[in-house]
Amino acid sequence: MSFMKGDLLTTTRKLVNGLAKPQPVWLKAMEHAPPATFPRPDGKLKTISLPEDVYINKFFQKHPESKGQDVIKISAYDPPPARLFGLRVLELKEQGVPEEEAMAVADMEYRKEKKEKKKAYARLKQIARLQGTKPPPNPYPSAIKERQALERKFVRERFSNPEILKLVQKMKEEKRAERYDGTAGAGF
Repeated sequence: MSFMKGDLLTTTRKLVNGLAKPQPVWLKAMEHAPPATFPRPDGKLKTISLPEDVYINKFFQKHPESKGQDVIKISAYDPPPARLFGLRVLELKEQGVPEEEAMAVADMEYRKEKKEKKKAYARLKQIARLQGTKPPPNPYPSAIKERQALERKFVRERFSNPEILKLVQKMKEEKRAERYDGTAGAGF
């Protein structure tokens, strides 16, 4: 039925009228109350854009290092810094502040918040050293370091996992055999 155009009702009608299929029980009921038809897009789906997306892109141009911070965390309640920046610019524009000034104010607030977070963690580490205890984990780690911490287990595993070691040994032997076969066939 994939070569036939139309919905279920029209294709079933064509098959029944062509005597290719017996009339199903539900056909008459469906003809009396056909299913709703929804307009189909022209093959192009519109991209979803929010009003703050323009400012988010400008934020990433100004602070490319923060792209790693904007990973989607499903369990997080706080929006990423770029979205906060965009929302703050829109909020200031609604209050009548010009766009350039609004972006400057939002950027200043972002930098101030970032500095405060670093100072707070430095103070936590200092208190831990004075108490003689291990410093707490960084509550504001960089996204790159978070990813590296997750991957560290797998990186270390490659040196101790016997299956991986066998695979590496096999690859080395194949490489040696290729070198030997390649040099022997060339007449060296």
